[in-house]
Amino acid sequence: MSRVLITGGAGFIGCRLASALLDLDHDVDVLDNLHPQVHDRRGLPPELPTSARFLPGDVTAMDSWHAVLDVSRPDTVVHLAAETGTGQSLTHPTRHASVNVYGTAALMEALETASNRPSHIVLASSRAVYGDGAWSTAEGAVFYPGHRTVQQLETGIWDYRHPDGPPAFALASQAGATVPSPTNVYAATKLAQEHMLSAWCQARDVDLSILRFQNVYGPGQSVTNSYTGVLTFFARTALDGGVIDVYEDGEIVRDFVFVDDVVSAIVGAIGRPGNRVVDVGSGHRATIGEVATLVALASGAPPPKVSGRFRHGDVRAAWCDISRTQSELGYSPRWNLESGVRALLEWIPTTGNADEERSSNR
Repeated sequence: MSRVLITGGAGFIGCRLASALLDLDHDVDVLDNLHPQVHDRRGLPPELPTSARFLPGDVTAMDSWHAVLDVSRPDTVVHLAAETGTGQSLTHPTRHASVNVYGTAALMEALETASNRPSHIVLASSRAVYGDGAWSTAEGAVFYPGHRTVQQLETGIWDYRHPDGPPAFALASQAGATVPSPTNVYAATKLAQEHMLSAWCQARDVDLSILRFQNVYGPGQSVTNSYTGVLTFFARTALDGGVIDVYEDGEIVRDFVFVDDVVSAIVGAIGRPGNRVVDVGSGHRATIGEVATLVALASGAPPPKVSGRFRHGDVRAAWCDISRTQSELGYSPRWNLESGVRALLEWIPTTGNADEERSSNR
């Protein structure tokens, strides 16, 4: 079929993507530096197919890019490599900017002199670029609230109100309609990636698919990374018999999308080269309180507790309209939240690290 280079390909999404592409007879190369925050074991993760060619390297090192591109000569680059974590991006902004922004710039610069230039780049972006997105009153007055202030959070004012006073509710984000407005450093670096690649790809006649992922979860997600997805964190806590700590008032809204559905969207984009910006989610909203209760019930853990704690930079609501993604990529999510949570809870005890960590917490 074609050769695909996956940056960050030894990670959570990358391993499953590599397997899916190999099943479709693509040749797959994987670039990864096996960062210890994500890869706590020595060597390659067992989830990475042995028929995928592993090319060790760092996206922030120009020498790595030159060496990898000379060997791989990809038709498509799927750029997954990134530093994630809302809170961590506030305390380690240079690390996030280095990997996400400089790493993307290094890719573009290396492609300028590469013997082969890919015809298509697929960027894994994030729902975080929208910030809190657009809100509306019951009367239909749409507005962009901006950021919640420290004072608002400290006094427990969680939701936004229209500037004229009426209460409001969050609207589903949709690429091309919702205006991006990052509220944390991580989000700003992801939007920077989009802008940089858009400018370069347009100038070099390279197709660019930007996929804005919602909250991805599922088997294979790191169980030891303290900045991992919230659903995996809830599952770890519940399986240890702990009480899940639910932030704010439990009404934070998210769109949780199973990893296999995300992989299907990437595969769809690879099979349909073009220029697009689309949202990848389940298309359904769920509150953090609802998800925590679901995890607790499914694992036999105590009921969650709403603590009123909060995290700077977190948005109040994030979910998306996937109609455009469905029409452009043939995307059709197959996993609902209940089945996805069951799969995650069944998988975590099979990981040696998870068992070791739970034992040390008792």
